[in-house]
Amino acid sequence: MVRNLRTGETIERGADEETPSASTRKTSIMMAALKAVHEGRLDLDEPITYEARFAEEVASGMFRYLTPGIVISLRDAITGMMVLSDNVCTKMVFERLTLEEVDGYCKSIGMDATHHRFLIPPLALSPDHSLRSVTTTTARDQIFLLQAILDAQTSEEAAERLRCSQALCRYALQTLKNQILRYAIPSRLPFATVVAHKGGTGKRGRMNAGIVYLGEEPFYAIAVFTDDVPQAMADGTPGYTIALETIGRLSRACWDNFQP
Repeated sequence: MVRNLRTGETIERGADEETPSASTRKTSIMMAALKAVHEGRLDLDEPITYEARFAEEVASGMFRYLTPGIVISLRDAITGMMVLSDNVCTKMVFERLTLEEVDGYCKSIGMDATHHRFLIPPLALSPDHSLRSVTTTTARDQIFLLQAILDAQTSEEAAERLRCSQALCRYALQTLKNQILRYAIPSRLPFATVVAHKGGTGKRGRMNAGIVYLGEEPFYAIAVFTDDVPQAMADGTPGYTIALETIGRLSRACWDNFQP
């Protein structure tokens, strides 16, 4: 699903199809945590000690390779969860919430098709897993959330609908902009293009949802989810390579065709 943020034109295919979220779910985890901060139940400056247990069943990020005992803030844990998709950091954040709280937050703001079912999917999860074995979402829900965060930059009412302050919503958007993984949506765009996005690596697909900027202005929002991608294509190319390249090509098509 893609939305031209200059004109409102929307193009979609399977936008309501339930799909594994992979790490795109972390945008809603971040917002649920920021809601708790807004309510005074969490503090972004709270110190968190990295313990060895956080590295168990983790296959993403860099913290799993570091020596336990490091102390970071909740703010830094959110940053690690988002910009490096570090699942040690995800555990640090999620431990201060509950699965029910995050899932309920999504439902309360209108993401009715997003279902948080697990903290971290087990490493041994089979590629032929059922949808109920993982957290699922839809492209429409992800565009909805990104649009809501964007609207909150200039609207206090929009921030209130996210159960956050405008300052926290601005922090959320900046954190999305700080993403350092440049595959998928940004991969075929001009190098300096600002993209506020979160990707995901599933057992059988790749995902990405974000906002692309033209200069300093929001240009388009795009959410692409691939599923049932083979481990290797007929020519031997890894399936994930084609999945990421497909997302990049779709984004570039939007970039070229939405130009004013």
